[in-house]
Order: sequence, then C-alpha cells, then structure tokens
Amino acid sequence: MNIDLELANDSSAGLQAAAAVDGSRIIELRPRCALTPRTACICLLTVALPTFTVAGIYTLQGFWPILGFAALEIGLLGWALCHSMLAGKRGETITVTADSVTIARHTAGGRQISVFLRHWTRVRLKAPLSTLHPSRLTLESQGRVCEVGRFLTEDDRRILAARLQRLVGSVNQSPTI
Repeated sequence: MNIDLELANDSSAGLQAAAAVDGSRIIELRPRCALTPRTACICLLTVALPTFTVAGIYTLQGFWPILGFAALEIGLLGWALCHSMLAGKRGETITVTADSVTIARHTAGGRQISVFLRHWTRVRLKAPLSTLHPSRLTLESQGRVCEVGRFLTEDDRRILAARLQRLVGSVNQSPTI
C-alpha cells in the first residue's frame, strides 16, 4: 500500500490518510478529538468533586436545594462530554476509482454510502451565505448531491476540495488516478 505523503504529512488537516489501493485513492476524514474516555472521566471528576463538596457544606447548613442543582449541573456536564465523544467517532471515507466515487459516512447510528459515476461527478466548494457560516463542499452527479467534510475547518475543506478536484476532475473529464 502506497501512502500519499501530501495528505499523510499534513497534521493540521482532518484528512487522516490517502492511500492508493488497486488503482483507487482512499481519503479518510475524521474530526479532531483530543478527548479520550479517561480524560473525560478526569474532567468530570475534577469538576464534580469541588462542586459536591461545596454543595454538601451548604446542604448541612440547611440550603438543601443546592445539592439538587449541583447534581443537575454535573449530570449536564456528563451528558455534554458523552455527546462530544460520540461526535468524535463519526467520519467519512471517500474512495475514488477509475469508474466511481464512493462516500461512506460513519456515524453512531450506522453507515450511509453514496456512489457517483466519476465521469459525471462535479466537486463544488460553495461559498457561505455570510461570513459567520462555513462553506459547503459537495459532490454532485445526475441531480444528486452529497456534502462531505462538514466537521472540517475552512482550510481543511479547501485542501480537500483541491485534492478531490485533482482526483475526480471536471464533468466529462477523468484524470488518471
């Protein structure tokens, strides 16, 4: 397996790997997620211990509702950490072969696959409606549209768009892989 060094060495991008396998190119997209289950537990315990200590002191003085609000606060923090970790497990795999472009989207709910004919596929990086919104990178073919790299930064999305444009080409154009 040959590793495409242009993407493999780009540590700033969410483009994890691009490899040539049997005449095809595979691009893995993963969100950046520095939070591991261990660091999530440490974070939750670091916040929970002082929170419940202070709430316990005030509860002993008769201010019992504080304990309920502390539990609610820690519960919401735990939910947010779990949600963040689940979002970090999503990803996309884009496979470009001589005939097709396949996008496999991996989420907590399962896997969704979209297949486009490479010869008729167009890569479009749509400008945002305002400066506060991100751009949209889409692959379009025969009236179907699939957005890729929603979780990427703007720079990473531009890098991916340029790479996909080189691999897929324009409509009626199929560059060598």
